[in-house]
Amino acid sequence: MAEVIPFKGILYNSRKIKNLADVVAPPFDVISEQEQIQFHKRHPQNIIRLTLGKTTENDTPVDNRYTRAAECLNRWLSDDIILLDEEPAFYLTSMEFLFDGNRVTRYGLIALIRLEPFEKGIILPHEKTFSKVKSERLELMKACHANFSTIFSLFSDEENRIYNKLKDVIRDKSADIVFTDKTEQKHRLWRITDNSVHQYISDALKDKNIFIADGHHRYETALNYRDWLSARTPNLNGSHPANYVMMYLCSMEDPGLIVLPAHRMLNEIPVETRESLIQKAKDYFDIITLPYDSDQHNGNFAKFTSILKSNSSKHCIGVCIKDRPELHLLILKPDVMENMFGDELPEVLRNIDVTVLTRLIFMEMLGFDQARLDNEQLIAYSSIAKEAIDAVFAGKHDIAFILNPTRIQQVRDIAKAGLIMPRKATYFFPKVITGQVMNKLD
Repeated sequence: MAEVIPFKGILYNSRKIKNLADVVAPPFDVISEQEQIQFHKRHPQNIIRLTLGKTTENDTPVDNRYTRAAECLNRWLSDDIILLDEEPAFYLTSMEFLFDGNRVTRYGLIALIRLEPFEKGIILPHEKTFSKVKSERLELMKACHANFSTIFSLFSDEENRIYNKLKDVIRDKSADIVFTDKTEQKHRLWRITDNSVHQYISDALKDKNIFIADGHHRYETALNYRDWLSARTPNLNGSHPANYVMMYLCSMEDPGLIVLPAHRMLNEIPVETRESLIQKAKDYFDIITLPYDSDQHNGNFAKFTSILKSNSSKHCIGVCIKDRPELHLLILKPDVMENMFGDELPEVLRNIDVTVLTRLIFMEMLGFDQARLDNEQLIAYSSIAKEAIDAVFAGKHDIAFILNPTRIQQVRDIAKAGLIMPRKATYFFPKVITGQVMNKLD
């Protein structure tokens, strides 16, 4: 049974921070090194100082990015830069954004949810995580005792009972916070403090499965933090804040729920491996090759993406390789995955593109082992196909693999079956902004 409760959030003080767009940021794991610098320069109270502080060559165990984040958090609290709300609330948010030329709105409810191990089947993951990222996030939580970013999670509500109720509550109420961020996404937030509404929403969610969309590292870190604190705090009671984590809950039926692919860009691939890849792929795939020299970029890129999308049901994967001015489309031959991995992988898992890419191409064809797959320095990601392709032809990466998006129904089926997708199987767009609400864990 999912336990979802209101809480006293920590929010930026509107009397001191006039434009919230100056102090919010995306989640830490999608911020590049250059963007990290830009967010630090944008405003002295930007949330980046808490979520992704700078490292220095003089860092020590008692003076580092995590201890500096804790000092910053405490200073902002004492200076009233951020304020603790006076009464518990659910925080209803909306994001208005442009997608494929249309204005789209997505709603999300920020609340606390009781931490549960995945094996209980209440909160369900859908992809693997990186070990190093979790260890770094744990150090930040140990220092700050807070949730700065929400975990983006999904639930199914085909009758729209929950969001119809929430929209009724705010129908004649002005948003408490309104701002447009630097990417032209418009954000609204409403505090919902009515106890009867709290009870209605908590009751409506208690029998739901909660699927983690984005934030697997944060959720697993919250479990690790609770265990770490419990070992240091005898008789930690069940109502302690460390037993909960801050989540952004979105309906799977929300028309603004957009899933993009996470294209892969590989580093440190030997020349001989790159040169033999397409020939080796002919054993498993039908292959279409398009020239891609400087005179053919626009026309053949459009043709490439059209073929990729039109073959989405056939497990079609795009490939470009450094120093080879061409684009390839690999269309999986029938029964390859079943014949090769039928005894190893359940059908629901082997019939998704990211499994074809990871198990067949990465492991079988390229010879990657788990250590290679777990090294986030050797695989980069982008949700924009042209960006990934351009990076390879500019020599920044060795190979790019271009994917169609994973479908929401696939995420649901795999999670409910208790299975895990390969890492970065999905890219939910847009990311939930960090800095609207924070949650203290002590």
